[in-house]
Amino acid sequence: MPVEECPPTVMPTQFDPGCVSPPREYVKTNVINKVVAHVHPTHTTNVNRHVIHHEHYFPHTESCVNECCETHSMCGAPVNPCCGGPVPYGPGFGHGHGFGWGHGCC
Repeated sequence: MPVEECPPTVMPTQFDPGCVSPPREYVKTNVINKVVAHVHPTHTTNVNRHVIHHEHYFPHTESCVNECCETHSMCGAPVNPCCGGPVPYGPGFGHGHGFGWGHGCC
């Protein structure tokens, strides 16, 4: 006998858990510019050094004094050519004050 078919019963659609492929990754780079100020201060001190040079002078003069000292030594008595004897010398003999040679006895 032939098999008789019944109309199909349509059941609600069933959903299996999905099959998800690993994601494809795209990299989108956003560039954000920032300015960071780095301040490096400097300072210059100008020193004006005054150097005083003291010059000391010592002027000096020089002089010369010529001194003359004399000595008289009586090494004997002079002979009087008129009388042949010695000429008296010293105080009390001859004229004057007793200095120098006598002035004769003739």
